[in-house]
Amino acid sequence: MSFNYLGHMAQFNRQITDVQEFRTRLANFSFVHNFIQDHNNSNAGWLAGHNQFSDWSHVEYKQMLGRVGGDKLDGSVHVFEATDKMSVDWITAGGVTAVKDQGQCGSCWAFSSTGAMEGAHFVATGTLESFSEQQLVDCAGKRYGNFGCNGGLQQRAFNYYETHEAELESVYPYTSGNGVSGTCLYDESSATSVDVADYNMVTASNPTQMKAALAQQPLAVSIEADKMVFQVYKSGVMSSTKCGDSLDHAVLAVGYGTEDGQDYWLVKNSWNTTWGDNGYIKLAIVDGNGICGVQMEPLYPNTN
Repeated sequence: MSFNYLGHMAQFNRQITDVQEFRTRLANFSFVHNFIQDHNNSNAGWLAGHNQFSDWSHVEYKQMLGRVGGDKLDGSVHVFEATDKMSVDWITAGGVTAVKDQGQCGSCWAFSSTGAMEGAHFVATGTLESFSEQQLVDCAGKRYGNFGCNGGLQQRAFNYYETHEAELESVYPYTSGNGVSGTCLYDESSATSVDVADYNMVTASNPTQMKAALAQQPLAVSIEADKMVFQVYKSGVMSSTKCGDSLDHAVLAVGYGTEDGQDYWLVKNSWNTTWGDNGYIKLAIVDGNGICGVQMEPLYPNTN
């Protein structure tokens, strides 16, 4: 097992000089490795694999899960006419930026929000822009109910965008990968003209309505991601109810389709391409709250 872990260290550029830390990391890796082996031998229909979190403690892993808030969502619910589209893929349509990496910062809420903004702007203009997560981490803080690297919520980010235009990532780059929020450097003169008029909710726990909404644009969604089945996901359609539905992580739904007879949501994460299926996960479409709770709180911004 130590040989496997040395390879993992090399792959992810782990620099460990303390003997006790090495032993602790090796124990973490061994536990995850055994879980992966047991799962892949169970023929569950999806595969697990190692990634950058394989030697992290559960406490370290949970610190990235920055979807914070249980307040009632105040956006109006828009009811959509059911779609007849069998599949939707906003990636191939050109409405999704490359997979990003939040690092050790609990800023998933910012990445989910910018992803929804990028999609809405693309639908409105045909132009794909990469908006700044760092702007939200630094500037859409306590006044809006967010806490930078300590978490936040997408609708609170949209509330910020109602009075502030989005900066481009190229102008306001991401610097909080080390887990530390920065000082707000928003500059209206360098911002785009893109902001939020308002945002809408999609009918909760309703796959038909979520499909219809997703046929129109990518959706900001929340999930539970603190379980091992999510941490080690590698490929296939994940259908495990062990994922839970206590929402703690924010991601972006970018499509839906069918694989091996199982309908799925295509979801973009913000953990680099080294996690999951090149940064994405396919979650089975089921009745109710959905796998990992993905169907519980879909929403989208209406951009100006």
